[in-house]
Amino acid sequence: MILRIFTIHTVCFLMICLLSCGLFSCSKSNSGGGDPPPAPVTYASLQLYVTHVMNDQPLQRNQEYTNPSGEKFTITRFRYYLSNFAFVDESGRIIKSAPSYFLLDDAIDSTRQLQLDSIPAGRYTAVRLLIGVDSARNNSGVQSGALAPEHGLFWTWNSGYIMAQLEGTAPVINSASHEFQFHVGGYKPPYSVLQPVTIPLPQPLTIAAGKLPQLHLQANAGKWFTPSTISFTKMAVIMAPGNDAMQLAANYQHMFTVKSIVNGQ
Repeated sequence: MILRIFTIHTVCFLMICLLSCGLFSCSKSNSGGGDPPPAPVTYASLQLYVTHVMNDQPLQRNQEYTNPSGEKFTITRFRYYLSNFAFVDESGRIIKSAPSYFLLDDAIDSTRQLQLDSIPAGRYTAVRLLIGVDSARNNSGVQSGALAPEHGLFWTWNSGYIMAQLEGTAPVINSASHEFQFHVGGYKPPYSVLQPVTIPLPQPLTIAAGKLPQLHLQANAGKWFTPSTISFTKMAVIMAPGNDAMQLAANYQHMFTVKSIVNGQ
């Protein structure tokens, strides 16, 4: 009898202890003793400035230059689209900014002063961008802003946008006007000229709330003619997707370099 009473008391005691531990655990969890919630993501903006050059000289329209084939030429128009900006952080993650599409025109200085918004705060070691307009926007019907048809850079719904445009004159071209017209487009395989580009930064770019850092890039029009050598005697007019357009796009994907970074104070 004594043993039975002891056993019952022991079982009751153990049950009370287990209940007490459970209540304590719940109380601790509810009081916030577990892992803290993730910090809210903050967003900020970046000013992006693009300077146009021809190799080591400032780009000037109607100024005479020489390409790697030894041919003299002048430039009368230089335009291209930039879109799909993203940033590579110090751990290698790719962080996208808000969707944006810009048309940069050498003849209009304001088009080369961009502002990228809704970038997650952080320190970044590289910038990613797309030279051109992605396939989704090529298939989205009539667009507005930088993508509006009145800019003259939309061919047809089948061919899509002209991603980049370089025009000028070269005496070696066998035509009355001596004009060359490079209208590089095509977003469908096998003739897609869309060029995703990753630009390493010489120092970390810091994006932080309440600050407005600046990233200064150079776009070298001379890269259109190299490393695959372009001669005006063999290629003077491109007006449709194809192998020639892909060759030029493979060249100009290398035209961007970093000039300077000014982190916000």
